Amino acid sequence: MVDEATRRVVSEIPLLKTNASPRDKELWVQRLKEEYQALIKYVENNKKADNDWFRLESNKEGTRWFGKCWYIHELLKYEFDVEFDIPVTYPATAPEIAIPELDGKTAKMYRGGKICLTEHFKPLWARNVPKFGLSHLIALGLGPWLAVEIPDLISKGLVKHKDN
Repeated sequence: MVDEATRRVVSEIPLLKTNASPRDKELWVQRLKEEYQALIKYVENNKKADNDWFRLESNKEGTRWFGKCWYIHELLKYEFDVEFDIPVTYPATAPEIAIPELDGKTAKMYRGGKICLTEHFKPLWARNVPKFGLSHLIALGLGPWLAVEIPDLISKGLVKHKDN
């Protein structure tokens, strides 16, 4: 399912240790620290590899995440807002990533612009609780989804470049 390049990228993302959700007050602070450290490392690695493709930030509690992701297709940059909430059962349950502006444009999406990760990503996440975190969600969930869906949506005329 995962190609060698993706395996290498993911192997460089630190694994998380703390099994905590937002309900676990003090432990959640530790988990959030690990999440940020992993995200920082992932972004640094992406920049070194000239593969910078997203920005994320969270609310103060670390329960709501938002930012931008982009996909380069035929030398044009397509940028999208991205958002997700941390489920109360996190990390046992992976967050559902939404790209609201693409809502209804593809069958591989749920209401509200939530991207479909059920078939491929969710079983992988379940096997790696609590070691996987938000960086893994982005690398193994959002990244591959964008790579498959955005070119298809562009070819169908459902996504247009901002300059057109």
